[in-house]
Amino acid sequence: MTTGEQHQESIHDGRTGPGVISAGSDLLAGRTALVTGAAHGIGAATAGLLTAHGARVLLADVDADGLAATAAALPAGSTAVLAGDLTAPGHPAEIVAAAVDLGAGELDIVVNNAGYNLNARLVEMSDEAWQAMLDIHVTAPFAVLRAAGPHLIAAAERDRAAGREVFRKVVSITSIALMGSAYQANYAAAKAAVVGLTKSLAKEWGPHLVNVNAVGFGSVDTRLTRPRDADNVLHLPGGDVRLGLSEKVMTVAAQSIPSGRVASPQEAAGAVFLLCTPWSDWITGQVLLATGGQVYGMSG
Repeated sequence: MTTGEQHQESIHDGRTGPGVISAGSDLLAGRTALVTGAAHGIGAATAGLLTAHGARVLLADVDADGLAATAAALPAGSTAVLAGDLTAPGHPAEIVAAAVDLGAGELDIVVNNAGYNLNARLVEMSDEAWQAMLDIHVTAPFAVLRAAGPHLIAAAERDRAAGREVFRKVVSITSIALMGSAYQANYAAAKAAVVGLTKSLAKEWGPHLVNVNAVGFGSVDTRLTRPRDADNVLHLPGGDVRLGLSEKVMTVAAQSIPSGRVASPQEAAGAVFLLCTPWSDWITGQVLLATGGQVYGMSG
């Protein structure tokens, strides 16, 4: 599994507001969540918000050390971890089974956050670079949701039999790159496909009271947007991937945002958290653009 658009130390970044773990509640008490790409940044911050508000969370990522560090920063007894390659056959079903075990047979929230990018000019892009983006951003969430679906639907049937109405949640991460992103045709195409998957499942699973939404991020302070140097590397089973962007690109990105800066992982995680809560029970099939007003790409 690949790490999502994330970085672990930002679980506690000194800010105030809903992203601060100490500002907890029992809003999600009794709920069990699965978060992929949870070792760093947005995934780690999302796990922090979920646990701070009472949920149990299965943290999944390819980075075993990062998972351990993230789990250690979260409330004791609120998490379990499972490291592995999300694109490997069978692993999506394994993490879903682990989440169901953590929840004593229940699974209420699925956050598909894992991802990375492989940038190149289209005419120089390899078949492998194209396929890798489809594998992690589209096929992996599909496989996770295919494995999670029977559990979500069975829970809905139990609720219906008991006369209860409980909404469960799926949140997948997309990007404003779907509006067009030079040198990222593979990434942008994959993120656009996430929208189709989201809207289709919102219709298919709506009768089972499963809200299916996506969050489209702009520029967020993560390993994907930090300086492209020798230390910013994602270690995958098939080889290392250099992450990051040039300082010039990130300066331009910050200038395209009205506040003049990119988002912190905690600020980004707040949008995901909203769609995991009962406050979003009447929101489904939507793409929430959490961009800080960033001007980017081409509209539909």
